[in-house]
Amino acid sequence: MDEQHHSPAGEKLQKVLARMGLASRRDIETWISSGRVQVNGVAATLGQRVDLHDAISVDGRVLRREEEQEEVRRVLIYNKPDGEVCTRNDPEGRPTVFDRLPRPRNGRWINVGRLDINTTGLLLFTTDGELANRLMHPSYEMDREYAVRVRGEVTDEMIEQLKAGVMLEDGPAKFTDIKQAPGGEGYNHWYHCVVMEGRNREVRRLWESQGVVVSRLKRVRFGPVFITSDLTMGRWREMSQREIDILAAEVGLKPVELPGVKSKFRDKMERLQRKSPKPVGARKPRPVEGDRGPRGQAVIAERPDAAKKRPQRGRDEPSLGERPARKPAAPAQRRPQPAGEGQRPGFGRKPR
Repeated sequence: MDEQHHSPAGEKLQKVLARMGLASRRDIETWISSGRVQVNGVAATLGQRVDLHDAISVDGRVLRREEEQEEVRRVLIYNKPDGEVCTRNDPEGRPTVFDRLPRPRNGRWINVGRLDINTTGLLLFTTDGELANRLMHPSYEMDREYAVRVRGEVTDEMIEQLKAGVMLEDGPAKFTDIKQAPGGEGYNHWYHCVVMEGRNREVRRLWESQGVVVSRLKRVRFGPVFITSDLTMGRWREMSQREIDILAAEVGLKPVELPGVKSKFRDKMERLQRKSPKPVGARKPRPVEGDRGPRGQAVIAERPDAAKKRPQRGRDEPSLGERPARKPAAPAQRRPQPAGEGQRPGFGRKPR
């Protein structure tokens, strides 16, 4: 009799919960290990599989399983101001990055990585836990680009050392690319640098290992997603279907159609959003569902080889490209330049 191999029934618990938008798979695995998740009244275990007949509860609350039937993949781009923390509820009462976001009809916003309280710039939020998990996982090589103002003398030897790698308290780290940018005076200079991981305060610690101080730090790119000047601090906008599909393809996920929103309602909410000033650091009531923020330029770039397997970093590492002048010309006068094979456009350059 031939031996037959059967795949285990159901799906892994952490994948099911992540698809429901409760959190990223990494966070859910932590919940399971700490005993916060139960299946049919019994504490869950890592790798456990479930199907539609299993009752799942988190912190004693039984989940409505019909929530997972319709996968919703929405993504927000947010320009984080200084002074906000990347947590839902801060015991010290400080403003959080979630305060300004709209409430989704289904699931919850999951932040893709974190920025510390003094770091500004690009943050991504999604309702798809699997997308969040893949974007953060090192195996998918989502490079992060930062604009950094450094106080102190920076030599060529220091730059080479930072690119070759230094040993930090939590292991070796390095920048895969560093370029000096316009601006700065005296001992203050701006640089653009790229890291491949999202370790805690990694950019600051790398520069501090060379005896200099980071006086300002802003994330300007996450993988193919750029932040542009039209998205001012404290504001957000929702990605279009095409942008989300490009981002999902980068980490091997198939497209998921966005839920429909009536154009009349969306336009009305966009007008209200543009009229409403949002001072940095101030708490404001969260906008209602459907408010997609101000319309702006596309901020996601599709690489020429997007449909192919991602190249290994190293010799094929994408460079940062040219940097714009400190006062760039008006958008109508700037023409985008094509990126090289496998290379994303540089910071400040509009994608094609």
